[in-house]
Amino acid sequence: MRVFLTGATGFIGSRIVPELLAAGHQVLGLTRSDAGARTLEATGVQAHRGTLEDPESLSAAAAGADAVIHTAFDHDFSNFVANCEKDRRVINALGAALKGSDRPLIITSGTGMGDAGQGRPATEDVFNANHPNPRVASELAGNELLRAGIDVRVVRLPQVHDTFRQGLISTFIEISRERGVAAYIGEGANRWPAAHVLDVAKLYGLVLAKGRKGARYHAVAEEGIPARTIAELVAAGLGVPAISLSAGDAAQHFGWFNIFAGLDMRASGAWTRAQLGWEPTGPSLIEDLKHMDYRAGAAAPKP
Repeated sequence: MRVFLTGATGFIGSRIVPELLAAGHQVLGLTRSDAGARTLEATGVQAHRGTLEDPESLSAAAAGADAVIHTAFDHDFSNFVANCEKDRRVINALGAALKGSDRPLIITSGTGMGDAGQGRPATEDVFNANHPNPRVASELAGNELLRAGIDVRVVRLPQVHDTFRQGLISTFIEISRERGVAAYIGEGANRWPAAHVLDVAKLYGLVLAKGRKGARYHAVAEEGIPARTIAELVAAGLGVPAISLSAGDAAQHFGWFNIFAGLDMRASGAWTRAQLGWEPTGPSLIEDLKHMDYRAGAAAPKP
């Protein structure tokens, strides 16, 4: 197949590229820059220049593809609500290009959308349209496309990690560095799910090959690591204290990040494993947090 991959030079997308090529697919990869285009072309990927701010360009690329995998997202979390709405517009544009066909569109969301609010782990069979996470906009857009007959499949992400990046935890690390403490709320019993980035990339390939229309898949290798455990590992890495904050003090300490800091986001991936035969093998979040470089300015090598 000819697959249009958004976010092709990004943290997850750059790992999906070799999965697709190894499966014999041709890849058209979205990039914003000349450097990104050169990187893609060096790996045998055709580059498509465009941005999330120009959904019409993305729609044109999708129109010539046999399948679309959408992983690009503006990760400026200080402007999270607006960026989630931008993602909704992009998904609508990609779906419009596939209307009237059976070509699949794989979109990306968060595991929190599967939280039924009953204290159980989030699951694939649940879509909580009232979840406070603004990323719900992505799945609302996907649902609209499903009703229009488009083959939409959803990959929901936990904290995706290696020794350079860890999803929202990367932001937590920077806040901890700036504040001089690694803080958790109350007892720090709220839990965050996780998966290694290479395992997540494999899942996208499986969803393309074996997934089904309307299904939601959880890229969850670990159901939930307590916030206190994460904070203590970060504290050790940065050489700062780990402290408990009250809910009232947390709002001032974390700022905009407070909407995530106290969430219990435990999630299951059992159904996904059973359906697709996905078996995560990568390092755990704890292993990666123990072995990462905490020096200021340390960053992942460019893909």
